[in-house]
Amino acid sequence: MKPLRAWLLGCLLTLFGSPALADLQLVLQADGLSPQQQRASQALLDEALQALPPSFKTRLDRRIQVSWSSRMPEDAYGQASLVSTLELNSRLLPGLTDGSAATQKTSRPHGSVRQELLATVLHELTHIYDRARLWQGAQRRLITQCSRQQNSQGKVGLPEQCRGQTERRFTLSDDPRLLDLAGWQQYVGRRGEREQHNRQVARSPDSYELSSPKEFIAVNMEYFLLDPSFACRRPALQAYLKGHFDWAPEHPPCPSALPFLNAGNDFAKSPLGEIDPERVYAVDYLLAEANQNWVSRWGHSMLRLVICAPGRPRGPDCRLDLDQHLVLSYRAFVNDVQLSSWDGLTGAYPSRLFVLPLAQVIDEYTKTELRSLASIPLRLNRDELESLVRQAAEMHWSYDGNYYFLSNNCAVETLKLLRSGTANPRLNDLDSIVPNGLLEVLEGRGLADVSVLDDPREALRLGYRFDSYRDRYQAMFLVLKKQLPIQQNNVEAWLEQSAEQRQQWFAQADLRTSAALLLLEQASLRRQLLLAQDEVKQRYLTGRELNDASVGKANNTLQQILANSGFLSRPAELLGSSGYGLPQASEREKLLSATSQRQKQLQTLSADLDKEVRALLGPARAAEIKAVEANIKQVGEHLRALHKAGGGLQLP
Repeated sequence: MKPLRAWLLGCLLTLFGSPALADLQLVLQADGLSPQQQRASQALLDEALQALPPSFKTRLDRRIQVSWSSRMPEDAYGQASLVSTLELNSRLLPGLTDGSAATQKTSRPHGSVRQELLATVLHELTHIYDRARLWQGAQRRLITQCSRQQNSQGKVGLPEQCRGQTERRFTLSDDPRLLDLAGWQQYVGRRGEREQHNRQVARSPDSYELSSPKEFIAVNMEYFLLDPSFACRRPALQAYLKGHFDWAPEHPPCPSALPFLNAGNDFAKSPLGEIDPERVYAVDYLLAEANQNWVSRWGHSMLRLVICAPGRPRGPDCRLDLDQHLVLSYRAFVNDVQLSSWDGLTGAYPSRLFVLPLAQVIDEYTKTELRSLASIPLRLNRDELESLVRQAAEMHWSYDGNYYFLSNNCAVETLKLLRSGTANPRLNDLDSIVPNGLLEVLEGRGLADVSVLDDPREALRLGYRFDSYRDRYQAMFLVLKKQLPIQQNNVEAWLEQSAEQRQQWFAQADLRTSAALLLLEQASLRRQLLLAQDEVKQRYLTGRELNDASVGKANNTLQQILANSGFLSRPAELLGSSGYGLPQASEREKLLSATSQRQKQLQTLSADLDKEVRALLGPARAAEIKAVEANIKQVGEHLRALHKAGGGLQLP
């Protein structure tokens, strides 16, 4: 046994270089330093060691030589070698020694020169730790190989450390979970390949973190260890690092509610709101059915947050609190009236996470676009659900991607949010680039409960389905058909008539039929407004090329609206370069003031645009809209008169 033990010891010494130390040691190279410089330098290193997690120091059990160097660029603070040396810029040593570095301000993120030096030591030690973890993983694989070789030769009695794990041990910077959170997510459809560019560009503490996963983890370790607000600003990364090190520095309690900007179209209402994850009862996959529009032929993917009304305990009754529910919708931010198919294919439009009121989304799809909605509950445990809500809030403030209709669309973005938000392993190798396909694979993995749609009537009653108004309009048309001798056979043919042709039947309608007529005239107005929108778009584009003065005025107003409403999808622009991550209490007052001012501007501009756009309509379209509006008024008055006279019939 002695020769075998000697061979094994030699193997370990060769692989690890020296016997393991009890803990990380930072050894200052004192040559050429005065006693004062030595004391100041050692105090800096001691403070860095004290800030590090205990498990970090235990795992990085080596001596790291620290020295001051005059060979660095003037703006550099420090640099680590691959294994065990760390150099600091000697230009900064005088200020550290006399104490002036503690009060000397800097434009860099941590404020003072001394704090930047401390952050640099922690940053570079993280790089060494990250590389050491990778190296140790390779060493363990070698030990495993030697262990297997000895066993194949019939030798027994090898120590436990020679039986290491054969699977890959991830470092910090290439851990799939960290990459999902950091912004280097999987390309959907490419089986694990990671995106090359990080688009979580807004509200960053230091843009250097976006250059690579290695720099991302090193930068965020600085803030994890030095900034008490990190836990509240980046809760997902705080949880990840705390789990990795089984330790976290103390920090003030974080507010339970998360800030967001509601991108609703009610400009009279302040958009600044809060989401408390504890009040979210469920998350549904919200699918808008496909239509003939080329950008909507596979449907649209969204997530619905089923939020309980204040004071209501979490439970199924929260599904009745529709006015509280919010929709998370990744959409292309189109800063013009013209949607370009080429720009959509080449990623020219920003992809942003809009937060919208459920009622607006229902109206948008079922009434205006005549598309049904299906709301499918996702099977998430409580931790996954609340983690998803927090991650969505972080993406709302930080993400500004590129929207590609075929490769980074609403389905892809929604899947990436589900992966990073829940860390559910069933999502790791799941791929779908179309919304209806994503629902199918979610169902196949047992993550979506489509059984709620089995009974159509119950699905409508409980809010799992919202039918297109086309079916309602057809039902109202059948009421007309039953009572009036009209020639049309379907609602589309009825609405194809002019307002004047429909108006001739109003006087013959009873109470029930008048109610149906009112709903259909409202549908006609929506239809005319959609046709007018297309007409204005064409006039706008042609007039812009011809420098039409009336178009120019509307163009100016429209551009102001687009410029002022962009903050609803990219709220970080309201706070400028101050702060990072989720806005904290000190930033919310600024947000409240800024959003209030923007909303007032939008309210005024919206009213101006309505007048200016109507001026762009052709005479025939303008006359038809005016006639439909007159029809609505006439039917409403007729309906009230019949009701007052005691018609006694129930409204449809």
